[in-house]
Amino acid sequence: MQPQATSPAPAKAISSHQEITAQELKLSGFKAYEVDTAAGPSHPYRRRDFYKVALVTSHCTVHYADRSIELNGTCLMFANPHIPYAIELHEPRLMGYSCLFTEAYMRENDRSESLQQSPLFKVGGTPIFHLSAEQTAYAKGIFQKILAEQSTDYLYKGDLIRTYLQLLIHEALRMQPTESFVQHKNASSRITSLFQELLERQFPIESPDQAMQLKTAQDFAGQLAMHVNHLNRAVKEATGKPTTAHIAERVIGEAKALLHHTSWTTAEIAHSLGFEYPTYFNSFFKKHTGTTPLAFRRDT
Repeated sequence: MQPQATSPAPAKAISSHQEITAQELKLSGFKAYEVDTAAGPSHPYRRRDFYKVALVTSHCTVHYADRSIELNGTCLMFANPHIPYAIELHEPRLMGYSCLFTEAYMRENDRSESLQQSPLFKVGGTPIFHLSAEQTAYAKGIFQKILAEQSTDYLYKGDLIRTYLQLLIHEALRMQPTESFVQHKNASSRITSLFQELLERQFPIESPDQAMQLKTAQDFAGQLAMHVNHLNRAVKEATGKPTTAHIAERVIGEAKALLHHTSWTTAEIAHSLGFEYPTYFNSFFKKHTGTTPLAFRRDT
């Protein structure tokens, strides 16, 4: 364990009304802040669009898809863009530090392997670490260095911040992850929950310009960093239905909603649901419903 360096002046804490937008992350690739957020009525269960390393000092429970992990004391937490999570607070305020970053930021100059392959960010991992007093002091010192550095004009501050993040990552890799789950499920159930969450997060379709990005079992398997056969076996074992059936049912449900509640053309609906040509959509819809999209719209 390295000794803690002299701490720089603390950065301004972020409150609940301040948000880190996707645009900010896209432009800079990185954002760090001190967390001091009052507990609200609920904390949304959603997928974020960035990687995250956080030092959490408040008593709370982190819900990852089908798992719930209690954090009591100081913990180091890692999150990736592919797995949705929510934080349930057990005290008035959420306190700590947080660093958000994109994979492109960490892989600049191709000096870092894919974060999806890291044990700390991989799907199905347990990226929560309880820290000792010594580990807390070290991690807090690193976060404070990051906060101080991001506001400087130093030409190579991006490289320096990446180095600090790597120090946090390597410190965590030396520790064993917490296994204090509130509940356990088998591997197939866990994988199925992750697949279903990714599927559901693509809806509702709110604009003709919006299009589904994950359309096939292969697409979902790639997002979850696993072989498509492994995904298909898990989903079939857990639900009794193949992956393609779940995708088709959800697409048909959204198609019916768009036909009934919007004035979009069938071509626009086809595009938004990931079909290359309207004729493909028409055939798909008729196969699963016994009627055409226009007939369905006319009769509802």
